[in-house]
Amino acid sequence: MQKNMNTSALHCISPIDGRYHKITSLLSPYFSEYGLIRYRVFVEAEYFKMLVNEGLSGLEDFPREGIGMLDSLVENYSEKDALEIKEYEAVTNHDIKAIEYFLKDRFESFGLGAYKEFVHFGLTSQDINNTAIPLSLNDALQHVLYPALEGLLDVLKDLAQQWRSIPMLAYTHGQAASPTTVGKELLVFVQRLNVQAKQLKSLPIPAKFGGATGNFNAHLISYPNTDWNLFAENFLTSLGLSRSYPTTQIDHYDNLAAIFDNLKRICTIIVDMDRDFWTYISMRYFTQKIRPTEVGSSAMPHKVNPIHFENAEGNAGLAIAQFEHLSAKLPVSRLQRDLTDSTVLRNIGVPVSHMLIAIQNTAQGLENLSLNTSAIHKDLEDNWAVVAEAIQTFLRKIGYPNPYEALKELTRSGKPIGKHEMEAFVEQLSLPSDQKDFLKSITPFNYTGILP
Repeated sequence: MQKNMNTSALHCISPIDGRYHKITSLLSPYFSEYGLIRYRVFVEAEYFKMLVNEGLSGLEDFPREGIGMLDSLVENYSEKDALEIKEYEAVTNHDIKAIEYFLKDRFESFGLGAYKEFVHFGLTSQDINNTAIPLSLNDALQHVLYPALEGLLDVLKDLAQQWRSIPMLAYTHGQAASPTTVGKELLVFVQRLNVQAKQLKSLPIPAKFGGATGNFNAHLISYPNTDWNLFAENFLTSLGLSRSYPTTQIDHYDNLAAIFDNLKRICTIIVDMDRDFWTYISMRYFTQKIRPTEVGSSAMPHKVNPIHFENAEGNAGLAIAQFEHLSAKLPVSRLQRDLTDSTVLRNIGVPVSHMLIAIQNTAQGLENLSLNTSAIHKDLEDNWAVVAEAIQTFLRKIGYPNPYEALKELTRSGKPIGKHEMEAFVEQLSLPSDQKDFLKSITPFNYTGILP
């Protein structure tokens, strides 16, 4: 029995905080309520510091040690602080106003009460949310998801190198087709994932910053000589974000939707790969390493099920559905803003969690595989008909009459086609002996084309 089992996990509704908590706890600092509050506090503090740096009247004599106090507040943010903010929220019924009151309270305790009205100055809630949430997503991608994806790619590349030259029968439409190699088929997934990862990393992380309806109305009334658009650009750039402009009260989320669509494509590739390996295992091309303490079936002791690929496929499917909803819903809002975006934005961590589970389970499934070369070679030996493509193509090159039709008649005769039958067919062709010898040298084991 697992002695360190977290009993609270037994009461979770979602498996990402229960069954899979060991994996998804890495994402908690970014997407939990605790994490969201932390990012909001950080954005409010950075905004205040930017106002001070701007030299606005009313802040020109703000003590430099006050900046250090703010930085210390953010660096030492704790669960106690989050709970205090939630107590404010219980009274205000507004999450951002709760953070404003929390910070104003801290300003008083720091002896900075004279400056507290510049906390959240001129802003609306979405200036904070549409900055904090993209920040948390970007950090989660950089520190958790990208490393996990790189780990999966490393496993794939290592196996592809090991099995680069191992011939394998290809299957198109579920039917035996021209041979390939095991390594090449793995490299297909490496390339697909690399392309999508590169595209994902090139997408800007968008943020909105512009006041109640995106026009800096309140800021301009108070400080008409300040270039607030430049201020916003500099502020968001300093956080590693790209400003969406012009906007309504909220970000239009088109670039955020592009990120979710890209994540969805990566999950789709993972599903495709999981299904292929599940099928290869069922064909006995791969065996799975056995762990003595694990149980494959509660009724059948012999079974070793491909659970990692099945688990990964299921979790990737959930991630796809949720990313699809996020990318379709977020860019749509009634007039200048409704609340539906806020509701779904709180759930970004859910599909990212399912995606992380899928990545890690796929990698673990691959690491548990052993190549069953005897099964792979038997399949090749049983399908000599696949070299018909090579023979008829060569015959076309030298102008031999009706080569496709001749091979079609042979390979669709309903009789087994092995090495003997293929060599007998070649022998009866009206060709010089050197050309016959060349055609006889082609086998399912060496007819694998160009190796990447």
